[in-house]
Amino acid sequence: MKPMPFRLPAALLLCTAALAMPAHAADASVDARLKARGIQFEVDEDGDYKVTYSYKQENRTQLVFVSGRAEQVNGISVREVFSPAGRVAADGIDGSKALALLADSRSKKIGSWEISGDVLYFVIKLPDSVDAAALEAAMDIASETADNQEIQLSGDKDEL
Repeated sequence: MKPMPFRLPAALLLCTAALAMPAHAADASVDARLKARGIQFEVDEDGDYKVTYSYKQENRTQLVFVSGRAEQVNGISVREVFSPAGRVAADGIDGSKALALLADSRSKKIGSWEISGDVLYFVIKLPDSVDAAALEAAMDIASETADNQEIQLSGDKDEL
């Protein structure tokens, strides 16, 4: 029987490198599209692209995120653009408000209302093949729609 070579240091290096990597890596294609449009962003801990819109006239800001990874659906690569609009409990989003949001989603030509945890989001799911201008247009729609809903839900608060 031949002795097995000792490989523990290499295994430890691989484990250390894996731990140092973020849970979700950012996507270079999104990075390039945002930079092509001159959009300033940061990448959050989930690998999502975070953009802060500023509505100076209303003295408000709005966060918009572009998912750091695309998902495959029947061979189509889909990317999400999403923007928070409210907190379910704090903003009293109950059954009647949820039904109103569903009805509002029906009237939208792009995007819809979704809840994740305790947060209401306006979410646009689009083919990942869209160009930089279309991605920016989706971000603009998500930002404006979510901020308008936040005003309806919480008045002058600008927490999301």
